[in-house]
Amino acid sequence: MLIHADWALLPEGWVRDVALRVEGGRIAAIGAAGAKGGRRVGCLLPAPANLHSHMFQRAMAGLTERRSAGQDSFWTWRSLMYRFLDRLTPEDVEAIAAQVMMEMAEAGFAAVAEFHYLHHQPEGVTYAGIAEMSERIVNAAAETGFGLTLLPVLYQRGGCDGRALGPGQVRFGNDPERFARLWQDAAQAVARLADGVTGVAPHSLRAVDLAGLRMAEAIAPGAPIHIHLAEQVAEVEEVSAAMGARPVEWLLGNAAVDGRWCPIHCTQMTAAETVALARSGAVAGLCPITEANLGDGIFDGVRYLGAGGRWGVGSDSNVRISLTEELRLLEYSQRLRDRGRALLAQGERSTGRVLWEGAAQGGAQAAGRGAGVMAVGQWADLVALDLESLHLEGRGGDEILDAFVFAGNDGLVADVWSAGRHIVTGGRHVARDAVAARFRAVMRGLRERA
Repeated sequence: MLIHADWALLPEGWVRDVALRVEGGRIAAIGAAGAKGGRRVGCLLPAPANLHSHMFQRAMAGLTERRSAGQDSFWTWRSLMYRFLDRLTPEDVEAIAAQVMMEMAEAGFAAVAEFHYLHHQPEGVTYAGIAEMSERIVNAAAETGFGLTLLPVLYQRGGCDGRALGPGQVRFGNDPERFARLWQDAAQAVARLADGVTGVAPHSLRAVDLAGLRMAEAIAPGAPIHIHLAEQVAEVEEVSAAMGARPVEWLLGNAAVDGRWCPIHCTQMTAAETVALARSGAVAGLCPITEANLGDGIFDGVRYLGAGGRWGVGSDSNVRISLTEELRLLEYSQRLRDRGRALLAQGERSTGRVLWEGAAQGGAQAAGRGAGVMAVGQWADLVALDLESLHLEGRGGDEILDAFVFAGNDGLVADVWSAGRHIVTGGRHVARDAVAARFRAVMRGLRERA
């Protein structure tokens, strides 16, 4: 397959009139345009991986925007989520996952790291196949052609005090032995995908004890490890009281945190913790839309990037799936807090370019999909923008990304390739109609079962 681009963002910077040859899902060659055939696009970019998602929550978007008694917070939202998820069947989850992957692809993502904790039946009993729900996620990836890093979640307890899982949590729970069996079966399912990756996710320091954390570190040598960390004030207080240190401080002191790790959120860090996490080589998993929706707080991006930290973005609760909005909100939250402009721009690289390259490179690292750049040997995770759009008229180089992120929207995405699979063309996913019809049927069914 050959792709010709008027503009292309390569590791060394912007290049005009470029041709990429893709073989076996990877970039095989990059050179000057000239050969006949292939597809011509306006602007070709490395497509980011969405590094944090709970796909099933897409089906409850818009159902939690009323005030309950007292102060609404993440914790009141979580209780509503627990009640909702008891309605979901494996068939529902597969249809919802396919819809989410389709929407992510149309937004410009090429892959997702799915933080997957909905394992069991509503009473906590396993399905006949212990990894049934994981297999449903894999089925959705196969149907949509979307890249998948599956992160089976270890969830052992209801809090740092070791209390039992509550009614809304029993579908997540496993002891280490049962989790090991589930993880192995899930990994076998993912192996059906040519570019599939299986990592692991100890849910949080509240939900996993030290032995569980050690198991998670060892179960998949070299694979990604993701964990919710320092998202909520109440979480920081609980961990500090029970474990004698704040969450980020404790994890850095008790785990071999390196480039395999992706701590998610990290909106409640001290300045010292921010610098220490940046220097660890881990990727901070940021979800600005969900963090704003839940009132989590603002990640200290200025300090973190200043210390050389790596990061990427995810859609977490999937209340809204928008790559441009995740990036825009990340920068705008810094501006609102610090009362300045272009706070994440660095040197000659504009804000939009810093945001895009950071998301592409950090997302790829967190998902185990390579370097997140357009270079020979890398997966052909690519997104093409429509330079005929009025939003991009007359723009070149970094201006393309600045206009895309701050003045445009995801509708400027014309094409997406995931490991060379051409899954979005003309702005539409190739399986949109069938996927959307199944999702609509599920949503109607959930309403009827409410």
